[in-house]
Amino acid sequence: MDKSKILIIVPSYREEENIVRVLQGLEKYVPDIDVLIIIDGSKDLTEEIVAFNDYNSLVHPFNLGYGVAVQTGYKYAVKNGYDIVVQIDGDGQHDPKYIIPLVNTLSNNDVDVAIGSRFLEGGSYDVPIARKIGIKFFSKIASLITRQKISDSTSGFQALNRKAFNYFSKVDNFPYDYPDADTIITLIFAGFRIKEIPVIMYDRLNGKSMTTGLKTLIYVIKMLISILITVLRKKKIYEDSEELSNLVYTDKKIRPVATTNVKLLH
Repeated sequence: MDKSKILIIVPSYREEENIVRVLQGLEKYVPDIDVLIIIDGSKDLTEEIVAFNDYNSLVHPFNLGYGVAVQTGYKYAVKNGYDIVVQIDGDGQHDPKYIIPLVNTLSNNDVDVAIGSRFLEGGSYDVPIARKIGIKFFSKIASLITRQKISDSTSGFQALNRKAFNYFSKVDNFPYDYPDADTIITLIFAGFRIKEIPVIMYDRLNGKSMTTGLKTLIYVIKMLISILITVLRKKKIYEDSEELSNLVYTDKKIRPVATTNVKLLH
């Protein structure tokens, strides 16, 4: 495994209270893998903390949505010739110790996307019952539609090979807010191979989740609509997949942020 060809992307929005813990985990478990923090228009100190701790970042001038931040990471990976992208959230829920197992799953199991699941044997997540029901609901829908068992459709903790992230870097209807069950369905419709592995996740220590209160209801409605549209576009998704996943990249590495030699904050 050539670690110089792996990129970890960390979409972040208002994570000044959580991002240090994420950076410390990355430093502990994957110190020799490139990291890119995508700061989605945060008006707090996230950008300053990332720069102070010598990590590369791309900054959206204003909040464009979680999905846009993720796609920004995919586009950067394509432009800079990476072979694998690992997606990890900036709120500390995803444990960096599972990054290497996710990457190994890609190479050892002949799959395109490896997803960390909280609900396979060996995984866990202390989640409120209402949210757990919602996750199970969308996972069941994804499983029925794709005829493939999906245990955790809202994980967000995943590794993608070059063909898969190149595909999503070009898709013009990639969800701008919450790419969850709909993107998994899209991947399977497009012919990509997916495998889940068990992971343990943690609740965020600080700040608010993107899906709380009224936002939860909005999320459910928008996700159902997005899934319906995805199903209606099944044939086109399959037809377009070969062209959209065509590999065009350069081996030149681009460093978007000037860095300083400062150790992690404690």
